[in-house]
Formats: sequence, structure tokens, C-alpha cells
Amino acid sequence: MTTITLGVVTASIFFSCSNDSLMERDSNENNGASLAKVNSRTLLAPIEMNSWMSGLQDNISLSKISIPGTHDSGARVDAPVVSGTAKTQDLSIAEQLNAGVRFLDIRCRHIDNAFTIHHGAIYQNLNFDDVLNACYTFLNSHPSETIIMSVKEEYDASNTTRSFEQTFDSYVQKNPSKWDLGSNIPTLGAVRGKIKLLRRFSSGATKGINASPWADNTTFDINNSGVQLKVQDYYKVTNNDDKWNGISSLLNEAKNDSNGKLFVNFTSGYKPGIFGIPSIPTVSNSINPRLKTFFQTNTHGSFGIMPIDFVNAELSELIVKTNF
Repeated sequence: MTTITLGVVTASIFFSCSNDSLMERDSNENNGASLAKVNSRTLLAPIEMNSWMSGLQDNISLSKISIPGTHDSGARVDAPVVSGTAKTQDLSIAEQLNAGVRFLDIRCRHIDNAFTIHHGAIYQNLNFDDVLNACYTFLNSHPSETIIMSVKEEYDASNTTRSFEQTFDSYVQKNPSKWDLGSNIPTLGAVRGKIKLLRRFSSGATKGINASPWADNTTFDINNSGVQLKVQDYYKVTNNDDKWNGISSLLNEAKNDSNGKLFVNFTSGYKPGIFGIPSIPTVSNSINPRLKTFFQTNTHGSFGIMPIDFVNAELSELIVKTNF
């Protein structure tokens, strides 16, 4: 009975985790992509993962860049007793950025008019200030780069006297020059050295790319005025082959898109186990090797943003290299 109770309680707190090969572009398309993306200086130089965006031209849209990201970027602490249910990353925020990650999925619990980083009910021994300090330090050292940050409210608010949006604003106001809160999908040159907000919380004012009408456990479109997004976030994974099919389908669509749509393709998920207890590594241990194989074969193209569980430098580099 103790085991069953633990299983049910543990399962209930994790509610928001969020095959065909692609054809190579023909030679003309490759040439065009190269001219649009990379200046000639970097064609002869090795790509440095901590400053890889320096090799891209200012006028490229963020929607046309292949961007390695992390899902639940701050989740490095597992649930007590039951492993594999909360931890999604091995690398710290700073380590992720230095490894080439440029999309962060930040889940904030609103408590005492401040933000702590949570995965479900599990506090990650990290606060929003810690995340931002890592980002600011990185951007100050690497002003050619940008960070796309998804911000979402996680778990239950506690002891608050203002809205989630107001508390978020208080953080931005400490360092406003480091943020781009425009609603458009910008060019890289417009946001170098800054954090570009992808907003997953409600707002009373225009604030970042609006992704707040987020559908659950599926693939969906978000159509804002002048801004289109397509998201694959099938996170409750009963079959890894189905998950991979969803990932590869969106990779193909992103590569062939000509409308400037921003693609966010979550490669992450969990498999419900006995009593519904989630297992995150059961999915990542299957999907990450497939991603590696895919990008070893598909070496050029614009594949969108890929938030990944347990990202590593090798996989991040394979994704980055598709831009050059």
C-alpha cells in the first residue's frame, strides 16, 4: 500500500514535462543557404560552440536557424526515492550555453513575489536570478549570441501579492537592456547580446513572442498577428516510435518552410510506468541516439528549435553545424 500511495502521489505532480530520412538539399539550395547564413570568414575556421552565432549574418531570421535547446533547462534534481521522474538535464545553465544551447525552457514557481525553478512540485535548488545571472554573464562574454527563453509558470503559487507577469517584469527591470520583449520573430542582428522572450504566461500587454495558447500533449499551430509558430510537444510518450515520427515530421516541415514560421520541436517526454510514475530517461535514451544519427546524415538545413532532455556537447554541435 505504501508503494502504491507513493506511486500515485509521485505521478500526480508531474503533469507538465513537456521516420523517414530527409532529402538533402540540391546544390543550388545549399549555395543559397550558405550565402544567407554564413560569412566567408568562418568557412575556413572551426566553429566554437560558445560563439557559433558569430558565423551567421545579421539579417537571418531566428526562424531560419537550427537551434539546440533544452527542455526544463533548470531541472537537475530528481524526485526523492523515485529516480527518473524530475531530472531532465546533466549540464548547468552555464554549461548548456557554452555547449551551444541557445533555447532555454524555464519553469518558474511564483512564491513570495519571486520565482524559484521547479519541475512539477520538485524545487530544483535554483532561482530565476541564478538563471538570469548565468545568461547575462554568458552574453556579456559572447555578445554575438542570443538566448531564446521560454518562461512558463510551474506548480502552485504561494504567498504572492501580485501577478506572475508583474513579478516577471520586476526581474526584467533590473536589466532591461538585456531583453528583447518584441512580439515579432526578429533577425539575429536585432537580438545579439540579448534574451528573446517566448512567453508562455498570460500578459496584459504585448510582451515577447506570445506562445500562451499552448495546447497539451500534441502538435499544434499558434497564429498571432504577423507571427506563426508550430510546436510539437507530445510529452506523454507511450511509444517512442510515435514520438520520433512526430519529431522527424516537424524537422522535415521546418526544413521545407518558406513562410518564416518558427518551429519548436520538443524531443523530450516521459513514458508512464506502473501506477503512472513517469520515466524520463526511457524516452531520452531512445530519442537522443536517433537525433544523433539523423544529424550525422542531414548535415545542412534550417530545422528549427529543438528542446532536448539530457543534451550533450556532441549532439548540440551536430545541430549547430547544419547552419554552416
